[in-house]
Amino acid sequence: MRKCDKCGAENAATHVKTIINGELREYDLCSACAHKLGYANVFADMESDFSNLLGSFFGNVLPARTQSTRCEFCGSTYAEIANSGHVGCANCYTLFADRLNPSIVRLHGNAAHCGKNSKIPAEETEKPRRKTKKETVRDLQEQLEKAVARQDFEQAAELRDKIKEMEGSK
Repeated sequence: MRKCDKCGAENAATHVKTIINGELREYDLCSACAHKLGYANVFADMESDFSNLLGSFFGNVLPARTQSTRCEFCGSTYAEIANSGHVGCANCYTLFADRLNPSIVRLHGNAAHCGKNSKIPAEETEKPRRKTKKETVRDLQEQLEKAVARQDFEQAAELRDKIKEMEGSK
């Protein structure tokens, strides 16, 4: 069994992985050190449905199961997500965002998905929008006009042929 990387005395009970500014760090912590550093339970700030559970035993009219908000797609409740640590579906992220985001930020340092290579800003990884055929033809016509103006008739002929080909393949 591995020893705690912080105190070195106790057996490690928690494995922590962090990625900050693209740098991966891993370390093992004992329960006491994990608690001191805030890793004792990453879902500790999540509220549970324990009160609803007790309420159902003591005579609430509705059973605990129907008192919680459930995702309309997968049926998960926030308490189920908090207890398991697994989000039911993509819709759960939106439905429970106000309660999930603080934990996600604490775990990952960010609530926005950056992809596997987080060194590249999200705006640089987005693919540019493809031009429509109409926009491409318009661009080619502008290039044709410029080629004619500078009397580059060879390029003008090539551009003319490309335009005819694109307009013919409507």
